Amino acid sequence: MTEGIIRITGMRFWGKHGALPGERERAQPIDMDIEITLDCAAAIARDDLASALDYADVYRTCERIVTQATFALLEAMAGACLDAVMADARVRSATVRVRKPRLLDGATPEVELSRTR
Repeated sequence: MTEGIIRITGMRFWGKHGALPGERERAQPIDMDIEITLDCAAAIARDDLASALDYADVYRTCERIVTQATFALLEAMAGACLDAVMADARVRSATVRVRKPRLLDGATPEVELSRTR
């Protein structure tokens, strides 16, 4: 086994999310980072995308969740993305960070959720 960490950072999507009145009226930026721990032995040995976690698939999955669903809480949004990443049996653990930039008079709230098998 060769344990590896894959990070996808700096993702930015636009979605209609929020618990306060008016927050869901127009799309707002949502920033996201994901860190995934998994066994990379097959990907190393085969040098083949079919043996690896496809970063583009992870990105598109998170993009779909943020742009097509609506959440009142960042925790719920991060949880949905975490559920999707953990659905891949190769993933041993994952951490999702979700931010709403400059929401609070210039301050940026961030939620971080982690899960381990």
